[in-house]
Amino acid sequence: MKKSKGHNRSIVIMTILFLTALILSFFAFFIGYIEPSLKNAKTPVSPTVIPPIKDIPQIEIEVEEAPAEITSETLHQEKREPEPSPALEPEPSKPLPLGKLIIVIDDAGNNLIDIEAFLRFPGDLTISVLPGLPHSKEVAKRIREAGKTVFLHQPMEAIGGQNPGPKALYTGMTSTQVRQILEQNLSELWPVSGMNNHEGSKATQDETIMETVLDVCREWGIVFLDSRTIATSAAPSVARRLGMNIAERDIFLDNSSDREYIIGQLEQGILKARRTGGAIMIGHTRTQALAAILNEYYFDLVEDGYEFSTINRNR
Repeated sequence: MKKSKGHNRSIVIMTILFLTALILSFFAFFIGYIEPSLKNAKTPVSPTVIPPIKDIPQIEIEVEEAPAEITSETLHQEKREPEPSPALEPEPSKPLPLGKLIIVIDDAGNNLIDIEAFLRFPGDLTISVLPGLPHSKEVAKRIREAGKTVFLHQPMEAIGGQNPGPKALYTGMTSTQVRQILEQNLSELWPVSGMNNHEGSKATQDETIMETVLDVCREWGIVFLDSRTIATSAAPSVARRLGMNIAERDIFLDNSSDREYIIGQLEQGILKARRTGGAIMIGHTRTQALAAILNEYYFDLVEDGYEFSTINRNR
């Protein structure tokens, strides 16, 4: 019994020693495991230094300024009307003429002398040339070179039976014959701006002839001026029927070559132009007194506000 008790005591002691050794080993292992972590936790970590990046463009940020404080004075200033800009003075407008004076000189082409005084006229002037004469083409050329307007002065049959000149129109002609003569005459003097009748107190009363005349004028793009050698001319009524505009003579300036008569007629034309806006006055190359009077009166009339002009095709 004593031996058994001693044996058991030895076993207990050995067990205790084993357990003690095991516990110590465990603590030694534990301490060896956590000590490095504790050391690392106590060691300060140096910050990571990032090297500067070169050549990065600087961006300027535009900072909006805070609005100024709004006061009653500010509101008052905002309500003020903007100061008006200085008004520009309008350019002076050209005054309207008192009236347009349209002078047409007939019967050019008989010679080269009669037109010279009219070519020296300083204002607008229309000179109407007879066809088929020895100097017709040359006269038309000189008129254009002088800056004046050329018309065809178309001969037409008169009531009295007098000879109107070469290449004339007669009643009884067919429309084809009338057209052929007109186109020959226009081609001879071309370019021209218009046509008016020479004599023609009989032919201008013939509606068939006048219808062909106006058709040709429309086709060639020229104006027709009715010289009104007779009050019963068919030209105005035919023009209305065709839907065309024509011009009509208002004043004959030189039925007499007397100076006072011509001045009186010119004054009648001036009064009509002032009253209606324009007047068409017809004279003739043979009347040299007329050329002198027109040159004499020109500058005074322009200064008074009249305008020398030509016939517009759309009149």
